[in-house]
Amino acid sequence: MPDDSPEKHSLDPWRGQYADRAANMIASEVRALFAVASRPEVVSLAGGMPNVSALPMDTVSSVMTDLIAQHGPVALQYSSAQGIASLRESICEVMALEGISARPDDVVVTCGSQQALDLVAKVFLNPGDTVVTEAPTYVTAINTFAAYQARIVHVEMDEHGVIPDALDAAFTHLRAEGRPVKLFYSVPTFQNPAGVTLTAGRRQQVLEVCRRARVLLVEDNPYGLLRYDGEPVRALRADAPSEHDVIYLGSFSKTLAPGLRVGWALASPAVRDKLVLAAESAVLSQSPLTQMVVDRYLRTQPWTDQLKAFREMYRERRDAMLDALTEHMPPGATWTVPEGGFFVWATLPGGLDAKAMLPRATTARVAYVPGSGFFADGQGQGSMRLSFCYPTPERIREGVQRLSAVINDEIALRTTFGVTHARPAHGPQAPSPELP
Repeated sequence: MPDDSPEKHSLDPWRGQYADRAANMIASEVRALFAVASRPEVVSLAGGMPNVSALPMDTVSSVMTDLIAQHGPVALQYSSAQGIASLRESICEVMALEGISARPDDVVVTCGSQQALDLVAKVFLNPGDTVVTEAPTYVTAINTFAAYQARIVHVEMDEHGVIPDALDAAFTHLRAEGRPVKLFYSVPTFQNPAGVTLTAGRRQQVLEVCRRARVLLVEDNPYGLLRYDGEPVRALRADAPSEHDVIYLGSFSKTLAPGLRVGWALASPAVRDKLVLAAESAVLSQSPLTQMVVDRYLRTQPWTDQLKAFREMYRERRDAMLDALTEHMPPGATWTVPEGGFFVWATLPGGLDAKAMLPRATTARVAYVPGSGFFADGQGQGSMRLSFCYPTPERIREGVQRLSAVINDEIALRTTFGVTHARPAHGPQAPSPELP
């Protein structure tokens, strides 16, 4: 008798065998744009890729060569899942720049801070648990929490960061509904995607709101050392009443190089032990080679001078974008003014839909990330994230000029025909990814 089951005719015969959580593993808006945004004729204001070409490549090459020559058998061997001890000591010195006093024993080295976030979710979240985040929030955090089948609730933020009263109200409301919150996830400094920074006064309030509600705060801080003027902002973890209140996530992806894939989590001893066990089950150990490269670089090179050079470079690009937005964007458009980091959050005038407009923008050879990708509930249609970290100032100005022309065309079409939607256009087309 012939087998006419759906699986036989499916491109994926294992479709019915996946775990429930696999249904929530989807591509982010940012990753879906890479194929288009990487074309040389397109000015990409989409991806948050650090400009690693500013690194002294000869120095990095020398560090790696000497390391292999002197310590090759160790660098190429298995290592501890917690990370090599000397790097954890160096990480504590890095965090001290943001006011954090930490013990190397409480640091867990990870494959970028993204793996640290995944380990936190793995350790804490059961299906149906509730996670609260800022609105908007980091797109891959949404995907991570969704993959562990958590419910994501957004809390309003403004130009000063998340609003403490709104956070308190959300915790109270969810508890009354029988949905106590497991985690509050925040990028409080030069936030991805909005570029805003939580003010000092609000930081104390947010810490108190979380402590009172017995909600663990996860502070994701990859951009904290990239402040353009003045000293680094004090981390939330630095002022937390207890080491049990905050898990701090850090990364060298933005301050050194993402290709090294070295990040970390700082947690209280009990949580640290769970994260180490979770890391062991995932990867056995992180790469000793890349850990030792980062540690050797921090110990032997003037890395704070390199950090200063990064800040000056990104500040020039930020200024180019803000100047271009002021010159070219139509009336009614608004945008944030970041004090550091990589991103500007722009809101379109007249109810325009950033995602519907994206095919026309890529045809005009400019790319951005639609704001809806940074929400779990479909908000953000009228906004977009603009990244200024990678293109040159000249390319940024050209990209904003192209973008403003597309927006003006959309406004004209809307004025003439009413509500507009994405239309077929000649030339390269952006993908239309599904929302998270």
